[in-house]
Amino acid sequence: MEQFAETYKLLTYAEQPPPEDDVRVIVDNGWPRFMLFDPMADKYWTRLHTYFPQCQFALYDDTGQVIAVCNSIPVVWDGRPDTLPPEGWDWAMESGVQGYENGTTPNTLCAISITVARSHVGKGVSPHAVQGLRQVARQNGLTALIAPVRPSLKSLYPLTPMERYIHWKTEEGSPFDPWLRVHWRAGAQIVKVCPESMLIPGTIDQWEEWASMMFPESGLYIVPHALTPVEINVEQDIGRYIEPNVWMVHRL
Repeated sequence: MEQFAETYKLLTYAEQPPPEDDVRVIVDNGWPRFMLFDPMADKYWTRLHTYFPQCQFALYDDTGQVIAVCNSIPVVWDGRPDTLPPEGWDWAMESGVQGYENGTTPNTLCAISITVARSHVGKGVSPHAVQGLRQVARQNGLTALIAPVRPSLKSLYPLTPMERYIHWKTEEGSPFDPWLRVHWRAGAQIVKVCPESMLIPGTIDQWEEWASMMFPESGLYIVPHALTPVEINVEQDIGRYIEPNVWMVHRL
């Protein structure tokens, strides 16, 4: 257990799993619906919690309410930025779980998600969650924390290439995007884009439900909360979303 501030307490799932209903509400309210249907998550999410409870944690306020849930996974990485894979999030899930099942000793913690309760968005919880990830990495004897970060404002600029977006700055010279800025202020460096961090396929009916919009013909569509356009093929009854993220590295 770690006390980060007078009102925030960290407990890993190994110490005390948070109430499942609380987690479900926070996650459902915290992510676009289509983000909950990544095939790698469907395949590996249960094992993430079974194999690595010491790397999953919740933050609690002084009343005992869950205000954030954070997930991460130990992986093997050689420390070279150029070897961080383009598949990002999907790679981390598959590599971490398969590495555990093969008996491989990890050396790096990879962030999977930080989800802040809607009631606490904008109240300064995020930096504590990132510091919590750094602390979990150290406690598990890992030498680095890597994160395929999902920039929080990129969905407002879906036609801007991520390679350009990551270079946008504030007047003070910090990263323009709030989530990139949180990691940057915690000591992380922006390394590069991971252009295929998630691949989310679905039928046209599924995508119309996820996006709450219609897709009358094939083509590229700007979907609310998607970072890039979604490719719709009506003739083949499939929509494909390839999400780019940003690799950031915390040296511990």
